[in-house]
Amino acid sequence: MPSDAETIARRPAIIRTVAPDRPWAWLTAGWRDLMANPQIGFFYGGALTLAGWVLALLLLWARTAWAILPASAGFFMVAPILAAGLYEASRLREEGKPVTFAACMAGFTRNGGQLAFMGVVLVVLHLFWVRVAALIFMLMFGINFAPSLESLPMAMLRSDMLLPFLIVGTGAGAVLAGAAFAISAVSIPMLVDKPEITAMEAIAVSVRTVIANPGAMLFWAGLIVVFTAMAMVPFFLGLALVIPLVGHATWHAYRDLVK
Repeated sequence: MPSDAETIARRPAIIRTVAPDRPWAWLTAGWRDLMANPQIGFFYGGALTLAGWVLALLLLWARTAWAILPASAGFFMVAPILAAGLYEASRLREEGKPVTFAACMAGFTRNGGQLAFMGVVLVVLHLFWVRVAALIFMLMFGINFAPSLESLPMAMLRSDMLLPFLIVGTGAGAVLAGAAFAISAVSIPMLVDKPEITAMEAIAVSVRTVIANPGAMLFWAGLIVVFTAMAMVPFFLGLALVIPLVGHATWHAYRDLVK
C-alpha cells in the first residue's frame, strides 16, 4: 500500500480561479524575484538573446530570411521549457534557500525525463509551425517567387498576396501558439515543483487551468506576446529582460492557480 506521503503527493491538483487582472500580480512578484537575483535572470536572458542572433544569422546565411519571422514566433512555443532554471530559482527563493547557478541548473534534473518529454513536444510544435509557414509562403507567393535576399522585403510589399499571407500566417501561428500555451502554461513549473508528476498529468492540469481561467489566461498570454514581440524588435536585446521577468512570473502564476 502507498505511504501517507505518497498519497498526499499523488493527490489530484486543485485548480483555483482568479480575477482576469491577476497577471499584474504575477509580474510584480516576478520582478521581485528578478531583482533579488539579477545575475541569474540576466544570464538566462543574455543567453537567449545570443541564441536569437545566432538563429537569425544562420537563416540569413542559408538564404531563408523568410523563415526568421516564423522561427522567432516559434520561440513562444519552446521558451517555457528553457525557463526551468528560472522556475527553480523562484522556488528556492520562496523556500528561503540560497539561489545559485548550480542550484538553478538542478531545475532541469529534478524531473529530467518528464521535462525532456515536454521539450520534445514543444520542439515538434515549433518545427511543425515552421513547416506550415513555409507551405503558406509557397502557396501564397508561388514556388517561383525567389527574389534575392536584398530585394525580398520590397518584392513581398509589392505582391498582392502579402495581406492574405499575413492574415493566414498569423491565424495559423495563433492556433499553434495557443495550443503550446495551453499545454505549458503551468505544466513545466509543476514538473519542476513536483518530481513525482508525469508530463501527461501536468499537461492535463495546465489545459484545465486555462479552461477554468479564460479571462486571466488570455490576458496573460497577450502580455507575454506583446512583451516578447517588443523585446525582439531591437535585435532581440529586450529578451535579456523580458525572458527572466516572464519566467519568474510564470512560477507565481503556477503557485497562484494550482494547489
